[in-house]
Amino acid sequence: RPTRLFGIRAEWEDKNDHGVLDSYGQEWSYSQRKELEYTCHTAFFVSIVVVQWADLIICKTRKNSIIHQKMTNKALNFGLVFETALAVLLCYTPGLSTGLRMQPLRFAWWFPAIPFSLLIFVYDECRRYIIRRHPGCWLEQETYY
Repeated sequence: RPTRLFGIRAEWEDKNDHGVLDSYGQEWSYSQRKELEYTCHTAFFVSIVVVQWADLIICKTRKNSIIHQKMTNKALNFGLVFETALAVLLCYTPGLSTGLRMQPLRFAWWFPAIPFSLLIFVYDECRRYIIRRHPGCWLEQETYY
């Protein structure tokens, strides 16, 4: 029962409780719980980085499509690479799990945020297309910065 997870923070943080049960009846020791928690922190951080890829690309142009604009801005491209490299460094450098409460992730766990990144990108391409086709429309007035 997923509802079992609500309200167990005190039990979750108890170092002496080595038998916290999950909704499947599996027991979790304190160290296992913390490893899971830190892995979730890292996965959330990585998902923000992946979604920021789309945010950075869509901020490149206000009306033109990225397809026509191209990715020739060296500073922007460096920013994308640097952001990703920094995320990799923070995720996989030994010893950072203590200070930043992060755990190394499996490579496949970088992918779940990609559909959201693509959704943001496609949404903004559609928005820009409508703005180009209908100058001065409601969408342009409300979303054009």
